[in-house]
Amino acid sequence: MDMSVLFDAGVVGLRMLMPLYAIVIVYQCYAAMRRRRRPEKPLVSLYNPKSGGMIPVVFWENAIGRSKSSDIVINDMTVSKNHCVLLRRSKGWFISDVGSAAGTFVNGVKIRGRAQVLIDDIIRVGNTEYQLKRGDDFNSPLRSSWFFSKVSDKPAIQAWKLMLMITLFHLFMAVEAMFWNDGTNVFSPFILFGALAAVEWGFFSVSYFALRRVNFELESLGLFLTGIGVMMLVRQVERSAYVQLIAAGLGIALYCVIIKFIEDPDRADKIRFPVMIIAVLMLASSIVLGRVTNGAANWVYIGSISFQPSEFVKTLFIFIGASALDKLQTKRNLIEFIIFSVVCVGLLALMSDFGAALIFFVTFLLVVFMRSGDIKTVLLPVGSVAAAFVALRFFAERINFIGDRFNYVLNRFKAYRHVWDYANEAAGYQQVRVLTYIASGGLFGVGIGNGYFKQYFASESDLVFALVAEEMGVIVAIVAALAVALLMIYARAIATRSRSTFYSISSCCAAGLLVVQLSLNIFGATDILPLTGVTFPFVSCGGSSLISCWGLLAFIKAADERTYSMKR
Repeated sequence: MDMSVLFDAGVVGLRMLMPLYAIVIVYQCYAAMRRRRRPEKPLVSLYNPKSGGMIPVVFWENAIGRSKSSDIVINDMTVSKNHCVLLRRSKGWFISDVGSAAGTFVNGVKIRGRAQVLIDDIIRVGNTEYQLKRGDDFNSPLRSSWFFSKVSDKPAIQAWKLMLMITLFHLFMAVEAMFWNDGTNVFSPFILFGALAAVEWGFFSVSYFALRRVNFELESLGLFLTGIGVMMLVRQVERSAYVQLIAAGLGIALYCVIIKFIEDPDRADKIRFPVMIIAVLMLASSIVLGRVTNGAANWVYIGSISFQPSEFVKTLFIFIGASALDKLQTKRNLIEFIIFSVVCVGLLALMSDFGAALIFFVTFLLVVFMRSGDIKTVLLPVGSVAAAFVALRFFAERINFIGDRFNYVLNRFKAYRHVWDYANEAAGYQQVRVLTYIASGGLFGVGIGNGYFKQYFASESDLVFALVAEEMGVIVAIVAALAVALLMIYARAIATRSRSTFYSISSCCAAGLLVVQLSLNIFGATDILPLTGVTFPFVSCGGSSLISCWGLLAFIKAADERTYSMKR
């Protein structure tokens, strides 16, 4: 048999294998996240001497009050809606009054601020008393979270095996890229792969052997997506691939620093205000020093180095929006965050970076909802933005020129849902090509480097979904998108088992931010939403974006109860 036939068959077989292999990797990552969990049981319990009833305390922070949104609801009219918070810290259990009318008492003494409570101490809220008991004193079964309710007894895949699977996937990408030859070094993909593998296994070694962490699934997922983005660049702009790899190393370093720093939620709360000032100054620097790129003044250049301050502020925004529960229920905390959010969104609007402004706004809504638990609290800001969108869409069809930057945005709205009418104009040129080359890639792609979409502007960044779909196939592109999207479900599941509302809020909002960014990227590029020019998390080329994504991933990791409590 002709060797060329075998060669071609091998190439086709590899392209068909990659999508199935990607599905297996993402499945194994999420399947492992459900395992190695502690059994669901109370940490302590509250015994009512009068009624004889006992309430299990399953969270590290528990809101106590008359409100239905409280973790422990007390039907006593002398109890405030938000009365106090029972919380666990490294030194034991504490109770903190949050401005109740009747006050909170421990063993008959009215408390101010936080007061420590010991087993058998009497806590009085309003006219109701509870005695703090051990968790083992509560004998009734607890209802498990749905995500962990049907966990198999089968052990999770070992971390090194999962890493080996991911490394082989990236190796297969290098093999695919080798088949594309434009006169450059045929071994370039393997050199890049070697550098990528060194970063991946170096990170794994530090986590597994130095820090002795028992779980590495979330990090594996991040490395899987990051590796796809790096390897896609090898036959497009090889230098950018190495820059992206350096950014990945910086992002991983930031990831480790954040996890260590927020180990104590109270320590994180102490620097909340200084971080707020830093975030505002970073955004303001874009207005003063920023250079207009693609209609938005969000890039700052220092010599040959360019970065987007708004990407780093995403991480700070989540940090500022989350707090420990007893701090969270104070009016001052909420007012500070609202003012900060308005300033951030306003500065982004001044830059004409409406994609980032929308991401920040939706994240603000997530934080507000997580803090209040009431959907009605988000209806007013949503209604206001919806009205602004309708007005902008109306004027986009009637105004010919309103400044260069704002006109750039209006043109995108004019072409929205009509990109084929603007196929040869700037307003619809990119999206028409995106749709064309997604279709040309089919299910299994044409091979890394063999696509034509890489010749178009922003194919490696804002429009990378089309590049992945064309060269690796629609299946791989969708799997990569699902790998990010499912983080929201995972974050929601672990939020109920987190040590603090700081972790619960920050993890859900970080995952929500990534999903919103993913949605704007994919749906904007495919004309389901207006094109906003935001990146595909972890995969798009862009050092600022990649570093920010790893920073956000740290908040999700911190919310996992295994992160701080378990060692091998």
